[in-house]
Amino acid sequence: MIREAEHTAVPGLAALFGLLGVLGFAGYACIRSLVSEDPFWAVGWGLVELCAFVGLFGLFMVNPNEGRVLQLFGDYRGTVKAPGLRWANPFYSKRHISLRVRNFESGKLKVNDADGNPVEIAAVVVWRVVDTAEAYFEVDDYENYVKVQSEAAVRNLATRYPYDAHNEGEVSLRGHTTEVATDLKREIQARLDKAGVNVVEARISHLAYAPEIASAMLRRQQASAIIAARKKIVEGAVGMVEMALEQLAASTQVRLDEERKAAMVSNLLVVLCGDREAQPVVNTGTIYQ
Repeated sequence: MIREAEHTAVPGLAALFGLLGVLGFAGYACIRSLVSEDPFWAVGWGLVELCAFVGLFGLFMVNPNEGRVLQLFGDYRGTVKAPGLRWANPFYSKRHISLRVRNFESGKLKVNDADGNPVEIAAVVVWRVVDTAEAYFEVDDYENYVKVQSEAAVRNLATRYPYDAHNEGEVSLRGHTTEVATDLKREIQARLDKAGVNVVEARISHLAYAPEIASAMLRRQQASAIIAARKKIVEGAVGMVEMALEQLAASTQVRLDEERKAAMVSNLLVVLCGDREAQPVVNTGTIYQ
């Protein structure tokens, strides 16, 4: 693999003034040689002026968070990252590459989750180039490579997790966003290492059931929520009934037999667990009628 090598280019202002000085002096000397009818020196100074003029094409600008990949007849010579006006061999090809942080949002991908349910999923990937040589020479088009590999990682991630967790301790796409985002970033980074790209952040930006099953899954979620709520209500009601029985048992004023205790428990559970307000019934007879 081709690894990045930093190239230390000559400061551009010094090279510019030096080349302009050589151009001026060589032009003056060439004219003096022609006036003195000395063609040998005139040709020599003319060649010097031509070389200085060609040297001006070695000047190039490097912006902050930018790199210039230098090549000489196809051979990689290094990367210039120091910002400002720089000078290098005018025969070098100087290819621009951005080192800024960029983001990419995948389209809405339709894929089956771990339970086989079709879901729509999309992700946002924040990335930057950290090795310019790998980005340019190891892959054909590193921007398209990031896009394709990120979408492939999102598809693979969705197949490993269910949309909703149905068992205790199970990781799901909807309920464990932090764990899923960490796993997604790790997988995308493994795919993009060979392209000289560092993944700064990766997270799911869209998650929903596919339209053909969305209504059925909505009813399932509602049923699960109702069951969970009922479970909490029953747990609280049982605790309140136990507390009432304990307090009555500790009292010396009221004595209930087992039949009356069972009736009281039944009545309290109906009142506490019912989804409507209980209607009171006034007993005008004895406690047993």
